[in-house]
Amino acid sequence: MTKVDIKNRADITLLVETFYTKIRADQVLGPIFNGIIKDWESHLVLLTDFWETQLFLKRKYFGNPVTVHQEVDDKMKHKINPEHFGLWLNLWFETLDELFDGENTWIAKNRAQKMSTMLYMKMYENRQK
Repeated sequence: MTKVDIKNRADITLLVETFYTKIRADQVLGPIFNGIIKDWESHLVLLTDFWETQLFLKRKYFGNPVTVHQEVDDKMKHKINPEHFGLWLNLWFETLDELFDGENTWIAKNRAQKMSTMLYMKMYENRQK
């Protein structure tokens, strides 16, 4: 199968849905995500909006991922650690590599890697308050 680059919202929807199917089934990450997210259908739309904003600069996402991740960390009693972010990132890269190839695919990997570092640091800073 010849892979193509991420070109549009339909591709992002495929990416997000495939990826979060893996997350939900993961032994470590699944209980965290499934315990926090109650409405997966609307959450997947929100995440598709987020990645469409990231990759195509179409302002679809208006949330604050830092605050959301800090709230999740609070709910998890500050047990989220770099391993969780590493597992998330590995599954993200794996899913991208299975489905796509090209510049936007590389951008999706790069942005996720940078965001994971920033989000963990912001969660950690929030613990110090």
